[in-house]
Amino acid sequence: MNYFRLAAVPLILLLPLGAQDSKKPKKDTGITSEQADQILEELRQIRQLLQAQAEKNAPQAPSRAKLDLKGFQMLGSKDAPVTLVEFTDYQCPYCRQFHVAVFGELKKNYIDTGKVRFYSRDLPLDSIHPNANRAAQAGRCAADQGQFWKMRDLMGANSDKLDLENLVAEAGTLQMDTKAFRGCIETQKYKEAVQTDVLEAMKIGAQATPTFVLGKSTPLGVDGELIEGTRPYAEFVKEISKLDSK
Repeated sequence: MNYFRLAAVPLILLLPLGAQDSKKPKKDTGITSEQADQILEELRQIRQLLQAQAEKNAPQAPSRAKLDLKGFQMLGSKDAPVTLVEFTDYQCPYCRQFHVAVFGELKKNYIDTGKVRFYSRDLPLDSIHPNANRAAQAGRCAADQGQFWKMRDLMGANSDKLDLENLVAEAGTLQMDTKAFRGCIETQKYKEAVQTDVLEAMKIGAQATPTFVLGKSTPLGVDGELIEGTRPYAEFVKEISKLDSK
């Protein structure tokens, strides 16, 4: 790939020289008019190839998304100037990595201090994570009893324990009404709500879990950039700092 970039300059420079040579008498060029035309055509094709390669390798502009977040679970100050939204799959190992290694620091240094507000949305990948949809609904069932964030913490840290019995047991440790919680999950009370999140994630171009939207807070939600896949804490700090400086 670097070879093409280095070769581009001398090859492109040859094109106008060849064009000039084609206008000279044959005794000056030593080639026929047909040969000159063939060389020029080859050079044009090479230039087009190099330009196409350069465009392919050019940095892509970040994908942007605007979200209406009214009614979704939020952590932090509603007046925080920056908003971070996570579309998560509770059975996804990369989501667990974010939860265990990054989220706690973000919460302590940015969410709890009023600098960032955090929203949790669902993106269960049913085809590879059979317990993810159940967990997504369990989070909403816990919210019915005011325990969304604590249940989210438990599920985020224990992505291998998302079967119904383990979820009910976790609800018991949170002093929840386990009968109501179980019934909420078994009747799939929030199946359509979870599906709405999935459809919105697809609409904004999410192709991985976790997917984040990080940007300036708006009266309705957020206007920001998509970040796909988990990132180190330092990268989130860097991106938040950019928003603070604008």
